[in-house]
Amino acid sequence: MVISCLAAFALPIVLLVYFRTRKGADVLPFFIGCAVMLLFALILERAINNAVLSSSLGAAIQGNTWLYALFGGIMAGLFEETGRFIAFKTVLRNRQGNDANALMYGAGHGGFEAVVVLGISMVVNIAFSLTINSGGVEALTGSLPADQVIYFETAIKGLFTAPSYQFLLGGVERIFAVVLHIALSVLVWFAAKTPGKGHLYPLAILIHLAVDAAAVLLARFGVQALLVEAAVGILAALTAVYARRVWIANATLPPEHTD
Repeated sequence: MVISCLAAFALPIVLLVYFRTRKGADVLPFFIGCAVMLLFALILERAINNAVLSSSLGAAIQGNTWLYALFGGIMAGLFEETGRFIAFKTVLRNRQGNDANALMYGAGHGGFEAVVVLGISMVVNIAFSLTINSGGVEALTGSLPADQVIYFETAIKGLFTAPSYQFLLGGVERIFAVVLHIALSVLVWFAAKTPGKGHLYPLAILIHLAVDAAAVLLARFGVQALLVEAAVGILAALTAVYARRVWIANATLPPEHTD
């Protein structure tokens, strides 16, 4: 848990420093990436997901593995890639002269997700684990309402029964996710700035959809977590290879730039 927690918080910082010092990227795209992830994925997408899945239609979606995987993939791809495209066309429009800013944006977008999805959850898990190991569970749950006690007991049971390697897999998964986010940012970056490359934007949506849907389908069909993460890693690597080809074909030499 500690290793995954440290990885979640360290990864975006390391990428920020690396892309700034070694690639000459601006700092602003990193924080724009954080903001877009927060607004488009964690607020807007989550709000619509909750509204749909709590409806009668949502019951049908959740009852069908294929529909659930496709719904989650479509929503993630549509909101996150649209957020990227809008950011590149508006607040980062005057930064398009430096293509390294696509990498910096991806580091912020994926890095913020790593902190929220993995880092904070690992902090909570570590706190729970310390409480369990110190024998303080009864003191923690003694004054809670019955419905909250059930929630805590379920969370504690999950910590007891999960193999320890699964917590480490969370850090590996976030590395793959950040690689994917950087690669998708490159595709949408050139879709936004390069005439004739607009097809890269819907392609990014489809790739995002495919990766998320594949992960859900494999997990729901009982594939081991290690194999699921291996599949996600392969898809992220293939996307990165393609994004590199797009980069080589379209990137311009970075100008002298200072923040």
